[in-house]
Amino acid sequence: MNRNEAPKPQGKGAQPPPHRVRLPGFLIDEEIGLGDAIKRATYAMGIKPCGGCEKRAAALNRWMHFSR
Repeated sequence: MNRNEAPKPQGKGAQPPPHRVRLPGFLIDEEIGLGDAIKRATYAMGIKPCGGCEKRAAALNRWMHFSR
């Protein structure tokens, strides 16, 4: 396997690892998922969350993380 290749998930129903996006330290202090970032932004704009929003946030968190 090449150094730049992501490891392949093993077995049935295995989830691939989330994508990682590195941000400068002055922007974030802890790791945050994409779904949580969108949830915070929409809450700050006054949009009320629904049941579907929680499922969507969980799916996006499994897909991508922002870290230092």
